[in-house]
Amino acid sequence: MAKVAYYPGCALEGSGGPYDRSTRALVKSLGLEMETLQDWNCCGAMEVKNVHPMLQTYMSARNMAIASEQMGYDTVMAPCNGCYHNLKKAEYELATSDESLKTLQGLAKKSDDPVYKGDVRTIHLLEWLMEDLGTEGIKQKISKSLNGIKIANYYGCMYTRPRQIFPEKDQGPGSESSYKPHFMDDLLGAAGAINVDFPLKTACCGGAHTLSDADTSTQLVLNIIQAAEDAGAEVIATECPTCHSGLEMHQVRAETEFGIKTNVKILYFTQLLGLAMGLSARKLGVHENVSDSLDFLHAKGVV
Repeated sequence: MAKVAYYPGCALEGSGGPYDRSTRALVKSLGLEMETLQDWNCCGAMEVKNVHPMLQTYMSARNMAIASEQMGYDTVMAPCNGCYHNLKKAEYELATSDESLKTLQGLAKKSDDPVYKGDVRTIHLLEWLMEDLGTEGIKQKISKSLNGIKIANYYGCMYTRPRQIFPEKDQGPGSESSYKPHFMDDLLGAAGAINVDFPLKTACCGGAHTLSDADTSTQLVLNIIQAAEDAGAEVIATECPTCHSGLEMHQVRAETEFGIKTNVKILYFTQLLGLAMGLSARKLGVHENVSDSLDFLHAKGVV
């Protein structure tokens, strides 16, 4: 099994702390190996491109160059959709534009940063688990089934868009789909969950609007949550810290500000997989979630 450089990004060291902790615990329990990227910097998030697109490309490429030139890795694993998206976008731009690559390498030399040479790929945690273990490998690690919990798997909008920066997707059997992603469904199904299909699995949660227009974000989240509940879901599984935080916070806000109460629980897919492998809820950071799911999980017999 390949060892990867782990890029946590800013969110996983802040509001997405439970995602970081559950990722580390899950990876260790699965027998996979990763090393945290040294001296990593923000990928540029959603804001830096508004200053200058090349600055965002540079910030993302610097992380990939550290992995390759200083740590000897050819693969960076980023569990955050925003980080994954930005690193993949930089990877694509620098592979298809000689001018951009030349500009970036010149800037890196002036800054005394490691120089990106185009020899690193970025993968999401979902892709890594499917590549190195697959559903059969996951099944062998399960010690405590998810007992048929009905789960709506929410991927968010940045895991699949824009499609051209993900050339490895949509390549037929075994590959991820950018139109109807299924890797999270596959993994949680292998752990004993019942995946419910709902139409908004790649809809935007309004994360970028939370500060400027909270009501719009709340409505977008409500659309997702109510669609999941209408499909019969008891849990929404997430694989992005921004989406996860948005769903949790706006679920609460919908009730306190607009009197609209929903009951579906919000959990990271890493927490659910970890529980199915017998890891404790505390080790997986379930108690740190805003969405209080412990009583529900006890009733389902998975904690």
